[in-house]
Amino acid sequence: MTITCLSPIDGSVYATRATLNEFEAAEAVAKARAAQAAWAARPLAERVDLVLAGVANVGAMNDEIVPELAWQMGRPVRYGGEFGGFNERSQYMADIAGDALAEIALEDSTEFKRVIKRVPHGVVLVVAPWNYPYMTAINTVAPALIAGNTVLLKHASQTPLVGERMARAFHAAGVPQDVFQNVFLTHQATSALIADRAFGFVNFTGSVAGGRAMEAAAQGTFTGLGLELGGKDPGYVMEDADLDAAVDTLIDGAMFNSGQCCCGIERIYVAESLFDAFVQKAVTVVEGYKLGNPLDPDTTLGPMAQARFADTVRSQTAEAVAAGAKALIDPALFPQDGGAYLMPQILVDVDHSMRVMREESFGPVVGIMPVKDDTEAIRLMNDSDYGLTASLWTQDAARAESIGDAIETGTVFMNRADYLDPGLCWTGCKDTGRGGGLSVIGYHNLTRPKSYHLKKA
Repeated sequence: MTITCLSPIDGSVYATRATLNEFEAAEAVAKARAAQAAWAARPLAERVDLVLAGVANVGAMNDEIVPELAWQMGRPVRYGGEFGGFNERSQYMADIAGDALAEIALEDSTEFKRVIKRVPHGVVLVVAPWNYPYMTAINTVAPALIAGNTVLLKHASQTPLVGERMARAFHAAGVPQDVFQNVFLTHQATSALIADRAFGFVNFTGSVAGGRAMEAAAQGTFTGLGLELGGKDPGYVMEDADLDAAVDTLIDGAMFNSGQCCCGIERIYVAESLFDAFVQKAVTVVEGYKLGNPLDPDTTLGPMAQARFADTVRSQTAEAVAAGAKALIDPALFPQDGGAYLMPQILVDVDHSMRVMREESFGPVVGIMPVKDDTEAIRLMNDSDYGLTASLWTQDAARAESIGDAIETGTVFMNRADYLDPGLCWTGCKDTGRGGGLSVIGYHNLTRPKSYHLKKA
């Protein structure tokens, strides 16, 4: 069986890869399991150095990676790829590894040694998405390897070359081939391996349906799961906000990468006193975008990764307009092909009876509603099945923290959005998933505690 990447640029076949059969998949797991003890026995500093060398090798490939990403998933080349975040996250996790993985010593006396160690799970499966294929993968790959696990990386079929490049870079740096493997697996083969207890931990980033499939496969196995699934992240602009900064950041958060961001802004609530001005400025920003071929350095908005994703956004938008919403961006400004190329859109006169305000869009559309106070904003922000991030705009940090305490979300931003701080746990609630990546907590999820109670006399 094969997987095929159809380029969103022109619909052509960009890459085809054969998937592993049942025997080959089991053999890959067996090799990873056999290599794990020796890898974990290496000094932590050595594992850190090898991982960072692999990261640097990825950076050296960036001139090739940027157009390759445009062909695979449509991001414009003008944005320069993902190496900045890829490197930042890796470096941070390397820097904190010693403290995060340190033993917790309770006693070392003449009578007892009592200590809690953090030990690796063994073999970790990373199932990565296509929208930020390098950064989402490295969130788990780097700390998992540093912690002493071996890793199998299964990348999305839309971005098959990413895993190959990462494996090549890490192997060239000296990470053994059996310690970090890129694998092409069908969904069925992946589920079968999980059900067979092939992995000590599985990290999955993708759809809610995909997360449910992971949980179903792991049922009864007690395999640890980290799941980052859907999102419908809100922004709330209060009456004392820096209006220009709020518009620039929130609209960029809604439209960047053609809206295909895990923590992209999908709905905005604005204090009534600022609503008209916010909307007017937002329209001006969006009207300045250029939709087109992502290989053109002037393009600011490329195609969505697949035409069917664009069709979902078209459907949500059309339904909202039919129900009374008003679309503010003129289609004449953005010639489209009816396929993967989708114009950006701002909707007003929206409400939560509309799918576009409740279901994940994952595309370049955002609904904007006025709110009369914090109570209404909190109610609307929580009126969602998802909880990844929320972006609050005010000059009052205490107010933002208080509102943040009342929001059902994984991360609360004040005066910024759509950013992953590796020092903070990347986590979500409700249908967004469970677990947490990066930060000290990321290491805790990629290891297990092991207690030693040693009586000396």
